[in-house]
Formats: sequence, structure tokens, C-alpha cells
Amino acid sequence: MNNVTEFILLGLTQNTELQKLSFLVVFMAFVVTLAGNLLIVITVSTSRALRSPMYFFLSQLSLLDVCFSSSITPKMLADSLTVRKIISFTGCMTQVFTEHLFGAAEIILLSVMAYDRYVAICKPLHYTAIMSPQGCGILVGVAWVGGFLHATVQILFIVWLPFCGPNVIDHFMCDLYPLLNLVCMDTHTLGLFVAANSGFICLLTFLLLMVSYVVILRSLRTYSLEGRHKALSTCVAHITVVVLMFVPCIFEYLRPVTMLPFDKAVAVFYTTITPMLNPLIYTLRNAEVKNAVKKLWMKS
Repeated sequence: MNNVTEFILLGLTQNTELQKLSFLVVFMAFVVTLAGNLLIVITVSTSRALRSPMYFFLSQLSLLDVCFSSSITPKMLADSLTVRKIISFTGCMTQVFTEHLFGAAEIILLSVMAYDRYVAICKPLHYTAIMSPQGCGILVGVAWVGGFLHATVQILFIVWLPFCGPNVIDHFMCDLYPLLNLVCMDTHTLGLFVAANSGFICLLTFLLLMVSYVVILRSLRTYSLEGRHKALSTCVAHITVVVLMFVPCIFEYLRPVTMLPFDKAVAVFYTTITPMLNPLIYTLRNAEVKNAVKKLWMKS
């Protein structure tokens, strides 16, 4: 039985001055996120020098960062300017769905990018055949389909739960654990499901990615100094983004159903800061991307 038609979000903070400050900080971060990621999408799609699969995947990652941040941040910004922060039941479920759709798709895409680097460094003679345009398109399609399936499982899990009274969410967005705290039934088993479907998958994927990068880095011993430096620079950027994405995910979902004091800070980090940092990490460590951005800037 569901008697709740809307939820009240408490937001990042209930302090008026801190709300204004958080609005400015989050707004600037959101603008930088949109500008940086869209710049990469446009640069990769228009530059002939960035036609390799690695840059195609990078543009898809930037697109997902824009989608992921846009599914949460605008609502958070609007709520920072209002006293009563309300979201309808349908709007709340939609936010959960889009958050997990884009988040899961990004996690799968990061795995695809690791596989791309593995093939490029460990099996260079087969790279062109394996990473053909059709193959790259299929891998990106798998990321989107995987994200959709994961989000569908999550929403079918949460939408039928009984919300029969409390509707105040001590958070700035709708997510699984804040919602489970409002369910009027025992949530122990439900928490195990979330941990298995989100937390454990994040942990397992993260460990597999770290092992794959260890294999890749060990393979660099046979490369020349210049080739080793270029490959190492790319791998370090990938590893940094993987850590920024997976560590908050593991922290958020691989634990019992409970809300911790710093949950909001962690959520701000992976919804706002990580999408903003991704284009900076890849651009600053990649001369080809920087040169392509400069040429695009000069043309405009």
C-alpha cells in the first residue's frame, strides 16, 4: 500500500547562508561540467586527429557525464532557492531511474575503455580488427543497454515498496537508501538486495579493472621510453577517473541500510565534482586533445 504522493527533500543544508553558498558553488561546478564535457564531445566529433576508438569512448563518457549530472543538479539548484523542497512520487522515481541509468552506463563504459587500452597495449596487432567502428558502436550500445537494464531492476524494486506515512528525505535527491529509510517494513533483506545489485557489482568491477590495469602496466616494460610514457599517461588518466567513480559508488551501496552524516558530501562529489573533473583529467594529460581543442577554438 502506498499513501505517499510526494516527498519533502531537506536539501544539502537547512542553514540559509550555507544554502546560498552551496548554490553558487554547485552552479559554477555544473556550468564547468557542461562546458568541459560538451567541448570534448564537439572536439572529438569534429577533429580528424581524434578518430581513434579511445577518443570515441571518451566523447561517450563526456556525454554520459552531462546526462548524469543534469539528472540531479538542476533540481538541487532549484531547491537551494526555495524554502519547501518538494518532489512528486513520480518525479522521485524518475530521478532514481535516470541516476542509475547513466551511472551504470558510465561504469560499463569505463570497463570498455579499460578493454580498449588492454587491446591497444597488449594485442596491438589485433587492435584494428577488434576495435573496428562497428565493434566500438556495439560496445557503447552494450553500455547503454546495461545501464537501462540495471535502472529498470532498481525502479521495479523500489516502486512497489509500501510508503505509508513518513515522506521527509534527509537528502538533496532521491536515491535507494534514503527511500528505504521511509519504507514501512523490515529493510534488512532489501538492503542486501541493494548491496548485491549495486555495491557488490561496483566492487567486483573495480577490482577487475584494477587487475586489468596492472596487466597493462606490466606489459609496458617491452615498450620504448617514449611509447611507455604516452601509454602510461593515458592509463593514469583512466585509473584516476575509475577511482573517482567507483570508490563513492562502493561506499554508498556496499553497506547496511543507514544514513551517515557525510552521505550528502559524498553524493555531491560523485554527482557534481567527478563529472566536472573527468574532462580536465583527460584533457590536461593528453596533448592530442589539447591541440584539437586549440584548433577548434581558433576556428571559432
